[in-house]
Amino acid sequence: MSDLSIGQLAAKAELNASTLRYYESVGLLPCPERKNGQRRYDEGLLDRIHFIKVAQQTGFSIQEIAVLLEVFEADHSLSERWELMAKQKRSELEDRKKQINSMIQILDNGLRCKCLTWSECLQKIENTGSC
Repeated sequence: MSDLSIGQLAAKAELNASTLRYYESVGLLPCPERKNGQRRYDEGLLDRIHFIKVAQQTGFSIQEIAVLLEVFEADHSLSERWELMAKQKRSELEDRKKQINSMIQILDNGLRCKCLTWSECLQKIENTGSC
């Protein structure tokens, strides 16, 4: 594996160097070796960084990602931990999806509204269920 500077690793990972420093500070990446005072990274970290990015895209928090990464490092049952956390995250996302769909419906109803005042609109909603 090659020895990369923080800039080189950031470029390959398509991240800012500050993001890599942040990942180090919260424990998602191991502290790198230093040569001549500069951080030096193993290119093998790209797989770990890719996992972190995918986990973030699916809604996992930094703390949750840290737990998932612990399972990778220890020889615990990854599939059990992953399955539990993935099911929980999926349920959270479904709840958020319902909330967002409700918000969109309210906005769509509001966009169709031709009332001149809020009172008129509210009265129609109370009487007919929609404006």
